[in-house]
Amino acid sequence: MPELADESVDAIITDPPYSSGGLSSSARAAMPSKKYIQDNSKLQYPDFYGDNKDQRAYLHWSALWLGECFRIAKPGSPICVFTDWRQLPITTDALQAGGWIWRGTAIWDKENARPQPGRFRNQCEYITWGSKGDMPIDRKVKVLPGVFRVIVKPKEKYHMTGKPIELMDKLVQIVEAGGTILDPFAGSGSTGVAALSLGYSFIGVEQSKDYLVIAQQRLEQAYNLAISKNTNYLGKLS
Repeated sequence: MPELADESVDAIITDPPYSSGGLSSSARAAMPSKKYIQDNSKLQYPDFYGDNKDQRAYLHWSALWLGECFRIAKPGSPICVFTDWRQLPITTDALQAGGWIWRGTAIWDKENARPQPGRFRNQCEYITWGSKGDMPIDRKVKVLPGVFRVIVKPKEKYHMTGKPIELMDKLVQIVEAGGTILDPFAGSGSTGVAALSLGYSFIGVEQSKDYLVIAQQRLEQAYNLAISKNTNYLGKLS
């Protein structure tokens, strides 16, 4: 990210590690594969680092990368950051600490979360969103819902915490046509796949070598498919 120029992208859409899960500090400090994958799961995903911070470290770290994103984004750019119910309050704080204007929280309703007798289902994750300064209401984008109801399909997942392409296809449309979207936690590349398929340019950053390989393959396929469908395609992949 330090290599990216000031005010060079049109939006930030990302799904950072939540540093969540577990009922105790020791459980939360465990690797993601122990927190998020059930023992009877038939699918295996590579592990990843950065998901075991305590609350103070998570806030400080989040403010740092959000501040760097603020530098890279153009004035008026939207930002969308995924989080869960545990980290929702601290994510809204971090967004503002990074310089962004917090404009609201959208909901991703997964519908099929595991039931817990006598309790509400934790079937939602959240999208904390805002902008770099003023965000004109006359931008040429469609009206987006405040709730996205999209079921997770395990066969379509490439990352243990990956988001459905159907969800990302809808979310990236907060960006004006032809814009460049940055995802500093690209994972398996789902944000980029959605962006490229709809004609946006995409810049992804990922530190896990395992997921980098997966993301590169998926992004190249999405990019080549988009070009084959539209000879005037203007999107770029970085």
